Amino acid sequence: MRVDEAVPLGRTGLRVTRLGLGLASLGGLFAPVSDRDAALTVDRAWDVGVRLFDTAPVYGYGRSERRAGAALAGRPAGQYTLCTKVGRVIVPGGTDTQPFWADPPPGVGPRRDYSYAGVMRSVEDSLERLGLDRIDVLHVHDPDEDFPAAVSDAYRALAELRARGAVGAVSIGVNHAPVAARYLREVAAPGPDCVMLAGRYNLLDRSGLDELLPLCAARGVAVMVAGVYQSGLLADPRPGAPHGYSTVPGDLAGRVAAWHALCRDHGVPPTAAAVQFPFGHAAVTSVVVGARTPDEVEDTARMLAHPVPPAFWAAARAAGLLPPGVPVPAS
Repeated sequence: MRVDEAVPLGRTGLRVTRLGLGLASLGGLFAPVSDRDAALTVDRAWDVGVRLFDTAPVYGYGRSERRAGAALAGRPAGQYTLCTKVGRVIVPGGTDTQPFWADPPPGVGPRRDYSYAGVMRSVEDSLERLGLDRIDVLHVHDPDEDFPAAVSDAYRALAELRARGAVGAVSIGVNHAPVAARYLREVAAPGPDCVMLAGRYNLLDRSGLDELLPLCAARGVAVMVAGVYQSGLLADPRPGAPHGYSTVPGDLAGRVAAWHALCRDHGVPPTAAAVQFPFGHAAVTSVVVGARTPDEVEDTARMLAHPVPPAFWAAARAAGLLPPGVPVPAS
């Protein structure tokens, strides 16, 4: 699969590349990243054909958005798709902090706010940090944090922005598939154009297939999949590796080991299988993967293009790692 292959984003007029770059790491997720390295990482993504970029106000408390805007400045806006999020505003003394942002800007922090006014303020602030006058895709970030407001006030604001052309597409960004399915069922018509689903449709967790992905396919809602490496377990499962788990549950560790063994037997890098697997479902338009260095971007691009033969997926089914009804990518 080609990194730069552009496909329609569901029912919107936007087009997105198959591979997107998630910019949380460039906001200092777990470890600091310099301005220079952030710019070089975005530049390398551009060079290999990535034209989909995803950020958020809470990523480094505004730092990711500022770096995204600086790195993309001067590039024609119509040649890339930029996503950001609402649900938290960055304010002096904001107390809804998260411990995993390294060296965040002093004196500011996030404040949870899914109100109509809060969303409008968040968008204005994001546009200032990004240096843009329009946002391509706007996600309601973690709507389960305040579901009643997220499904009503926040969506009303986004729908208005979409109607007047200030936003190209309305979306939700979620870590839990049932939350997204509930949102799509309860929100006012016409609803979101797309969904970003993190960590719930990959080789180890396919809960997105239970309800959400069929619902999206039926409604023409595009799905961007993130978290395909399951917090890094499919890239490097060793104890002490930066996979986000202090202790890996035994059942999960066993399945990780089984996938790694199957990949060794078939000469398929685990990250190649992981980044390609979501494309087996017709609702999935893109996979969004984070990176903090140019080399990580290049490696992901290689993995997307690495051959994964049908025999590999057949062996995964035979080993019980994939149930019979789970779709796999075409060869």
